[in-house]
Amino acid sequence: MTRMLIIGPPGSGKGTQAERISERLGVIAISTGDIFRANVKGETPLGIEAKKYMDAGDFVPDSVTNKMVRDRLSEDDVENGFLLDGYPRTTAQVDYLDGILADGDEKLDVVLQLTADDEELVTRLLGRAQETGRTDDNEAVIRHRLDLYHGQTEAVVAKYADRGILTRVDGIGGIDEVTDRVMQAIKEAQSA
Repeated sequence: MTRMLIIGPPGSGKGTQAERISERLGVIAISTGDIFRANVKGETPLGIEAKKYMDAGDFVPDSVTNKMVRDRLSEDDVENGFLLDGYPRTTAQVDYLDGILADGDEKLDVVLQLTADDEELVTRLLGRAQETGRTDDNEAVIRHRLDLYHGQTEAVVAKYADRGILTRVDGIGGIDEVTDRVMQAIKEAQSA
């Protein structure tokens, strides 16, 4: 069983790599961003609330995000493991996730951090915005999201590093090249 999360700045390839890890390890990938975007598209109450934060590049409040993750992790398809993408983003969310897992007598096995240079990320995200038309990918919002990542999420990374379960992987390069590095890093982390 593998319980893990993938973390990294916006545009580092988390979603792409999460899909590939999910396929190769046979675990469910759970993306909070995908869940938020589905709710926005469906104009659900959660989606309407989340959209105003997402369009500004801000984090959706913990109260909304935590409930959504708790509900998702209680579903049957995560019995054989899971890969969280986009959560936790704050140390308070780390504590909340610890509580969810402790309720099931579980813990995370590995935390995978994709790393990349900020200017490379801005270029990637502006390209993605042109391809997909995402309203939350303009330069001002992208730079704000990167500032949030550095200001808040790096504390999450430090917390997992202190626990000895953090593995860093260079997220720059071709998709297959990064996937090879990711899978090797997971293999090494699981055998440690």
